[in-house]
Amino acid sequence: MTGEARMTTAGDPVEERLRRWRLVLGGDAADGTGHALSGQDAAIDDALTALYGKDDTPRTGRERAGGLGASAPSVARWLGDIRTYFPTSVVQVMQRDAIDRLGLGTLLLEPEMLEAVEADVHLVGTLLSLTKAMPETTRETAREVVRKVVEDLERRLATRTRATLTGALDRSARVRRPRHHDIDWNRTVAANLRHYLPDHGTVVPERLVGYGRASRSVRKEVVLCVDQSGSMASSVVYAAVFGAVLASMRAVATRLVVFDTEVVDLTERLDDPVDVLFATRLGGGTDINRALAYCQSRITRPADTVVVLISDLYEGGIRDGMLKRVAAVKASGAQFVSLLALSDEGAPAYDREHAAALAELGAPAFACTPDLFPEVMAAAIEKRPLPIPDAGAAGPDSPR
Repeated sequence: MTGEARMTTAGDPVEERLRRWRLVLGGDAADGTGHALSGQDAAIDDALTALYGKDDTPRTGRERAGGLGASAPSVARWLGDIRTYFPTSVVQVMQRDAIDRLGLGTLLLEPEMLEAVEADVHLVGTLLSLTKAMPETTRETAREVVRKVVEDLERRLATRTRATLTGALDRSARVRRPRHHDIDWNRTVAANLRHYLPDHGTVVPERLVGYGRASRSVRKEVVLCVDQSGSMASSVVYAAVFGAVLASMRAVATRLVVFDTEVVDLTERLDDPVDVLFATRLGGGTDINRALAYCQSRITRPADTVVVLISDLYEGGIRDGMLKRVAAVKASGAQFVSLLALSDEGAPAYDREHAAALAELGAPAFACTPDLFPEVMAAAIEKRPLPIPDAGAAGPDSPR
């Protein structure tokens, strides 16, 4: 147990181990601990039983057979209990399990329930999948929950993203023969230290380093093409946040396109990622070929464009067409990045055959955490090898 649930039993390590095993095993007569719970331990056990008590395995003795039912008051009390006994990270996992195991998603349509939950990326994904059924009285509360999560993500990710990409943009725009007012004197001096003349106390700048006039205008175009099928919920949330951060950089022209079997361009909403998220519709089919066709039609400067496809690659459209689109984008001179997921959820499920085909085209697909995304984009902007995690790339030799 962790957080506030962490307790000691009179300093006896044996008793403490028995206590922990009793909480894990749930009090079945066969658990072998012989440890009785009381006080806060009993309340913690009740909270765990309510969520994890029921399964399909017959038991003897005292079964852990709780359940939250469909009662909003009992769920609200349970949410309060787990926030008392467990740290936030554990609360978020338990909430997610409650939605998946006990079918409590519909209760999130009630404003009082939304106010009781611990907001995180997974909850946002669930809310977005319920927007069609969400009554107007709940919608504003849901927007506030989503906004809280989005603002937290922006605070965590924005500064590093801007710093990393600004450096990449500067390096990609560097020129060898800059005009006088475009000379980067710091880098010029650093590049010419070998030509220092001690007698004169100066450096002879044999090589000038600077930035072209393009440094004051848009230098790169980024197209985020995001699969909004139900399994990609967390990726959609992170993509909306990163899209808003990129759109705030004057040197980057950012386009955000989401798709299922239809394609929707949400670029005009990028000033508010919450609006972006509520304009998506999680679920439905997938037509990657159609989405890439739209993105390809919007590329005006291929040599300065990075296309990022975020999808599990389960194509419902024309497979050969999708691969031809990718090949055409790369042949035009644009950089192409294929992410199986943009989230912290670990290894995603994905279409291995399509991933292997992309790898053969020189566009290996891999899962990317939000913390790695700025480095991936910086590498793509500078046209250098992508920082692909060792276990995350999907290529021809990947296990099938």
